[in-house]
Amino acid sequence: MLKWIFDRVMALIGLLVLWPVLLVVAVLIKIKMPGGPVIFKQRRVGRGGRLFTMYKFRSMTVGHGGSSVSVAGESRITPLGHVLRKYKLDELPELWNVLVGDMSFVGPRPDVPGYADRLTGRDRDVLRLRPGITGPASLKYRDEEEMLAKVTDPQQYNDEVIFPDKVRINLFYLDNYSFIKDIKMIFCTVLGRRMEYNGEMI
Repeated sequence: MLKWIFDRVMALIGLLVLWPVLLVVAVLIKIKMPGGPVIFKQRRVGRGGRLFTMYKFRSMTVGHGGSSVSVAGESRITPLGHVLRKYKLDELPELWNVLVGDMSFVGPRPDVPGYADRLTGRDRDVLRLRPGITGPASLKYRDEEEMLAKVTDPQQYNDEVIFPDKVRINLFYLDNYSFIKDIKMIFCTVLGRRMEYNGEMI
């Protein structure tokens, strides 16, 4: 209940305080990335396997038709989009998702249906969690795009190494939930710092 109240109150405060930033980013996207929408909308899998529409600032070219796995340096990511991703500004519209209850500040990143469908057995318990803007797996893999840029087959590495490890971390989060840890993860996300979690630095 505390997490539910915190999410909605802080999401509302965040939208009220940060609306000038959202407006500036929206204008920059219209100027620097014309010919497409300001907001990128995509169906993601939420709590209980329910689909919802997630909102982000657009950071890619229109109609790129690329993979769901993003790699640093890809031509489909625009110069402005690279800056937005680096400072996580592209995720600010997700405050609306938190306010309406589709997401939380802390939890697993919401997957596209194809990845969520791969969860079987105990791994499906991850779907008991409300997806988050940040979380332990997000912190550990904050440099995921740069990491994938260094491997021969980014898609395979994501599917066979990163995705299973994210599931493992998120299951630990489910079993060992702590509101204090949530607050610490939010601060680490904002400040770009690391923290110890389940015996490793994330």
